[in-house]
Amino acid sequence: MATYDGADDHEDVVDQVTAVGGSKFSLLHVKGDLFSCDESESLAHCVSKDMCMGKGIAKLFKAKFNGVTELKKQDKGVGDVAVIKKGGRYIYYLVTKVKYNHKPTYDTLKSSLKAMKDHGMKNNVTGISMPRIGCGLDRLQWPKVEEMLKGVFKDTDIVITVYSI
Repeated sequence: MATYDGADDHEDVVDQVTAVGGSKFSLLHVKGDLFSCDESESLAHCVSKDMCMGKGIAKLFKAKFNGVTELKKQDKGVGDVAVIKKGGRYIYYLVTKVKYNHKPTYDTLKSSLKAMKDHGMKNNVTGISMPRIGCGLDRLQWPKVEEMLKGVFKDTDIVITVYSI
């Protein structure tokens, strides 16, 4: 398993998709360490309602940002987003399943993405960095998730940067 050590080792953008219709939405693909993104960018990843975060990148988010008690107090349901603010950015916890050992559906992920978009637009978020959400341990298919991201964010000015190693 690759580690995310926070080193500034990301490469230049390898792919970019920009929406039409006047928005400034972009979906960027970067090879590198997610945690090396600019500290002005918000971060996002998928979690279960129980906020276990014991495996995969969720475990790294838990170690880096703590906040489990605060997240549990928000009592967000499946299809929603829990949020903590660290420094000048938001950390988004997309609640896509009930328990850590369950698998999300495309519908629960889409609902969580919409909730994140709404929060981001209300709070003037301009950039969100994330891994290939839902596609690691959760086993969703990246081409479908990527199209979902484009559909949800196409009418915004939010730049989504997807990190892969």
